[in-house]
Amino acid sequence: MALSAHQIPRWFNSIKLNGFISATQLRNHFQRPGKTWLHEFSAQPQLSSDNCFFQWGFKTYRTSSVWNNGSQYTNSSRQGINSPQSTMLPSQSQETELSLEGLDQLPPLSPLQPISEEEAIQILADPPLPPFTFTLRDYVDHSETLRKLMFLGVDLSKIEKHPDAANLLLRLDFEKDIKQILLFLKDLGIEDNQLGTFLTKNHAIFSEDLENLKTRVAYLQSKKFSKTDIAQMVRNAPFLLNFSVERLDNRLGFFQKELELNVEKTRDLVVRLPRLLTGSLEPVKENMKVYRLELGFKRNEIQHMITKIPKMLTANKRKLTETFDYVHNVMNIPHYVIVRFPQVFNTRLFKVKERHLFLTYLGRAQYDSAKPNYISLDKLVSMPDEIFCEEIAKASVQDFEKFLKTL
Repeated sequence: MALSAHQIPRWFNSIKLNGFISATQLRNHFQRPGKTWLHEFSAQPQLSSDNCFFQWGFKTYRTSSVWNNGSQYTNSSRQGINSPQSTMLPSQSQETELSLEGLDQLPPLSPLQPISEEEAIQILADPPLPPFTFTLRDYVDHSETLRKLMFLGVDLSKIEKHPDAANLLLRLDFEKDIKQILLFLKDLGIEDNQLGTFLTKNHAIFSEDLENLKTRVAYLQSKKFSKTDIAQMVRNAPFLLNFSVERLDNRLGFFQKELELNVEKTRDLVVRLPRLLTGSLEPVKENMKVYRLELGFKRNEIQHMITKIPKMLTANKRKLTETFDYVHNVMNIPHYVIVRFPQVFNTRLFKVKERHLFLTYLGRAQYDSAKPNYISLDKLVSMPDEIFCEEIAKASVQDFEKFLKTL
């Protein structure tokens, strides 16, 4: 099929050129009656610099044609009107090689451009990005950031459950946006084998400004938290540094005022349970009311228990009331004994029941320190079964297991 003059640049730009092209190659593709070509070319506007080769090539052809046979040029043009077999370019004897160094920046092949089977085999194409997906796995081959995060141990399957977080990671550059955060965490005391777990939980730290993170660390240091304390707090409460200095300061002030603790005890409390600074205050306020109003503990007793077992501040209200009801009303253990061994609130209730019933069956359920064969709450709830049976119940583990089958 013949190509018009305005189709020539479009066809030529779709071909990948290497170095040189001969006049024979041009003649094989640009076949057009002479008169029609001359007429259409003269009607075209000035070509861009990218197509200057065609201007030069056409002028060369016209010049060479006049030189070879000036008298025949008119005849060949006249014949071209009636003969579609006439060619636009010189014959093979007039072949010349044309330099195309100025056309190195041509656009790539069109997806619709037909190519040979040999050329198709040589094409190396990356797999296309999926237009829509529910998993980050499809982007790992295309994203250096995702690959390096995987090497650090980040669990992408958990992050992809949060679309906003997944989109954030895809937009970040590892060298510019992530590397500096990783170096900051390492300086803070987070070990290499802990980075994966930390970033899986707190991927939002990549959206934080590095200077703000340093400011929050500086605030904690000003409150006499050691570097070891801060590292421990960040590991146990990964979102700690996502909160502003104002929020951290308000939380520390709340616990110091509400629990009537001094600065040192307040600091020790949040180091052992740093999620007190990041979680909701509602469970804490509710539990404080439960201890005072429902369970009947005094303020100083509450202080003593929570400094020994900080988790009592965030424990489930139902679990607290059920445990206290069984220990105090069924086992007949008074408040002051419970205050001395608050670990009972941090133990599963069924374990307390099983051991108390077994001791009752053996006649050894004696929790009064003023009487012989006294058994403390601490030993009752903290010892493993083997030691409990041998030292407390004075029975074998097999006897204990047989008894449990009767419950």
